[in-house]
Amino acid sequence: MYDVIIVGGGVSGSIAAIAASRCGANTLLIEQHAFLGGTLTACGVGPMMTFHVADKQVVRGITSEVIDRLKMKGKSPGHIFDTTGTTYTVTPFDSEALKSELEDMLIECGGEILYHTMLADVNVSKGKINNIKVCNKSGLSDIYGKVFIDATGDADLSKWAGVDCYLGRHSDQACQPMTLKIRMTNVNIEMVKESIKNMPDEFPRYDKHNVNIIEKASRLSTGGFVKILAKAKENGAINFNREEILIFETNNKGEVIINATRIQGVLGTDPYSLTQAEIEGRKQAAEIVKLLKTEVPGFEAAQLMYTGPNIGVRSSRQIKGLYTLTIKDLLTGKKFEDVIAHGGYPVDIHPPEGEDGDESNHPDRERRHLEWGKMYSIPYRSLINSQVVNLITVGRCISADFEAQGGIRVTPIAGAIGHAGGVAAYLAAANEVCTSEVEINTLHKVLEEQGAYLDL
Repeated sequence: MYDVIIVGGGVSGSIAAIAASRCGANTLLIEQHAFLGGTLTACGVGPMMTFHVADKQVVRGITSEVIDRLKMKGKSPGHIFDTTGTTYTVTPFDSEALKSELEDMLIECGGEILYHTMLADVNVSKGKINNIKVCNKSGLSDIYGKVFIDATGDADLSKWAGVDCYLGRHSDQACQPMTLKIRMTNVNIEMVKESIKNMPDEFPRYDKHNVNIIEKASRLSTGGFVKILAKAKENGAINFNREEILIFETNNKGEVIINATRIQGVLGTDPYSLTQAEIEGRKQAAEIVKLLKTEVPGFEAAQLMYTGPNIGVRSSRQIKGLYTLTIKDLLTGKKFEDVIAHGGYPVDIHPPEGEDGDESNHPDRERRHLEWGKMYSIPYRSLINSQVVNLITVGRCISADFEAQGGIRVTPIAGAIGHAGGVAAYLAAANEVCTSEVEINTLHKVLEEQGAYLDL
């Protein structure tokens, strides 16, 4: 019998497991892959955006400690200026090092990991999870725990346990498009920078007054090549809708993550749909790689490292929790007495579909920023529900409306949510109470002892 069982070893689940273990909980983290890190290591997502609101770091605690440890080993430059102009800072990292760091941090505090294992079923009785059934090389087996954390990203554990959920946009259940990331090496970054300065028509996000911001960070983040991309769409070299190519330099010089594929009309909760998304994503990625190498300055000698390996899912299910975080809450910076995390990333919704297949003029496409230096809060009530008394949900699938989820879905905020979920799970297990009965002042006290920022 474990005190706390976490299903899903992404950043949110990993941080939750570390937090619970550091409190003294007998903790098990279950992960379907052979490593931790979730979208950052299994989908090639990066960099992390953003730990900051203006000059203030608002995501701290264990999530920030991960970056500190990577920096000490030369595996991340830390938090650097965002040269795309999207948000305050970005945090590049070495994905292989991140796998090891999360693993080391959990093992150091006594946490247990079970890889190559997927959730198969949930046994619920009178509103309480008694055990979960998992599938791995040993077949099907039951694992028992006191408190469970859903860190699956798609709210699988919550849904299967009987928690009511939304799917995608509330009006029609459509979800944000998926993206298969591309990683390439041997990119001439200085040549890319020269293109930004000398080809203004290709980079409309910059003008002569702000183009030099690309020199303000040790790693380049940018978006552009819009006319090259548009021409490729006209002549059939690119066969999907995309307005610009996003390029993010990793911790390793000359290595970049490319965000350029767009797979619409698919569901991350449907295995058949997800399979087609992976196939379509690789087709699109091949087109982008060919275009980069033949038409984009600086990529002539670049080499493809990988696509994916898994497709990145932005949105799917959201639980219906005790409180549903709304877009209004974010834009007005609403304060909550049971606050457990903060964020400043803009509301960034990739609309499920565009007008006539073109997203560029879609009314939802414009990012919605808070005023400079303003932040939003996330309440503990958005992590728990009224139907299952020993379950906490963390990560991008907490209780939030479709628009609000477009802001809180990013890695640092997901990590901060996981941190709170792990501590709350420990408190519920240790005091033998329902997750809704966790004493908020005690939760705040422990979180602050572990370095979290709460702005109380």
